[in-house]
Amino acid sequence: MQKLSELLTGYQSVVLGTQGSNGYPFSSYAPFYYDGEQVYIFISNIATHAKNIQTTPQASALFIEDESKSENIFARKRISLQCDVTSVSRDEETFNTVMENFQDKFDATMVTMLMGMKDFNLYALKPIYGEATFGFGEAYHIGGEKMNELVTRTGDRGHK
Repeated sequence: MQKLSELLTGYQSVVLGTQGSNGYPFSSYAPFYYDGEQVYIFISNIATHAKNIQTTPQASALFIEDESKSENIFARKRISLQCDVTSVSRDEETFNTVMENFQDKFDATMVTMLMGMKDFNLYALKPIYGEATFGFGEAYHIGGEKMNELVTRTGDRGHK
């Protein structure tokens, strides 16, 4: 069974879908770190997507194959997760652990500089549902005890 962590290797950012105060969806992106169970983003309160998740703590997280690397634009590889969002306080041990991983994954100087800005906050996106598509007819649910495994879809009839 393939794990989500293996599939997300190579991705540096996630496309976020949040709900705006006007009720409409809002799309943005953020660099992320995935610990095998949750997706973490470190974003500024000034950003619209931060304001949205503070008001409505739910988001979608889309990881999608680069267009230039896709064999077929109609069948780009992608993983979509629907998530509950929680804030991770700077006082929590999780904050330090995750931010060390951000420093390892990205430019440590940049991450350290952003950590010095008090309007930046760490959020954990916990998947509650998800789907992965790797081409025509290659679709899976995201499941398992920790919502981090591919599960074969059943009952779908396919393209006609």
